[in-house]
Amino acid sequence: MNQLTPKNWIFIKQRLTPYLFLLPALVLLGLTVFWPALQAFYLSFTSYEDIAQLPQWIGFANFLKLWKDAVFWKTLENTFLYLVGVVPILVIAPLVLAILVNQKLRGMNWFRAAYYTPVVISMVVAGIAWKWLYAENGLLNQLFKALSIFPEGIPWLTSPAKIFGIVPISLASVMAVTVWKGLGYYMVIYLAGLQSIPADVYEAAAIDGSDGISKHWDITIPLMKPYLALVAVISAISATKVFEEVYIMTQGGPLSSSKTIVYYLYEQAFTNLEISYACTIGLVLFLIILGLSVLRLVINSQGDDNITI
Repeated sequence: MNQLTPKNWIFIKQRLTPYLFLLPALVLLGLTVFWPALQAFYLSFTSYEDIAQLPQWIGFANFLKLWKDAVFWKTLENTFLYLVGVVPILVIAPLVLAILVNQKLRGMNWFRAAYYTPVVISMVVAGIAWKWLYAENGLLNQLFKALSIFPEGIPWLTSPAKIFGIVPISLASVMAVTVWKGLGYYMVIYLAGLQSIPADVYEAAAIDGSDGISKHWDITIPLMKPYLALVAVISAISATKVFEEVYIMTQGGPLSSSKTIVYYLYEQAFTNLEISYACTIGLVLFLIILGLSVLRLVINSQGDDNITI
């Protein structure tokens, strides 16, 4: 039997010390994140409609109910449309803005601050402000009426009609707010990447005849691929979890045309008090976000040499 020598004790102490510093955070995470997550996983296999009674095990009944739930598939479709409609814009537009504000011109810092300002504004404040803009007699409709473009106005948040038969008007209106809020945040990520590209690379490209817009096709975009992939995954995860915009502006209406999967989870849990069913929806959402998170980890591991975020 090995004896505990002073040398072994010092080695054990060195190995345990970091974990002792992590222990308070691990306990806090365990009580507020991991344990509730395990409880939600268990409740998804039970019937828990009355909080005064113990959950009753029902197996996969909630999942069968979810499979037959037309509203759930509608919210899943809306969430997918949100991804398709928001993510490409948030990948491309912030890069264009970053290139513009990366110029060494007087007063450029003011433009950077202006584009970043929506990021620091609370979503509650932004949602209420945009809801006023979208109102029947709001600024946007008044402007269109004055220009005689849409004399009767546009029912931005009150119409389930679809644009080109694909995206409901109400959902597209909420998407616009998400894009407006996210442009500045992703612009900063791209700006960090642009400033890490040495200037002599562009000078060498100019000697070879690649200048103006062509230098961005030849130099900027290839070197920014890790950042493009990172922004794509981050914005996809954020779009999947969208809630505040929907809750403040439309509350999922009209006719569930703007209802996303997270809002449907909230509605089942806190409006209908279907706790177990909400946990089942949450489990499906967890699997979707887990897939996107794994994709982000893979992208980060492949781009560690180029990304320092």
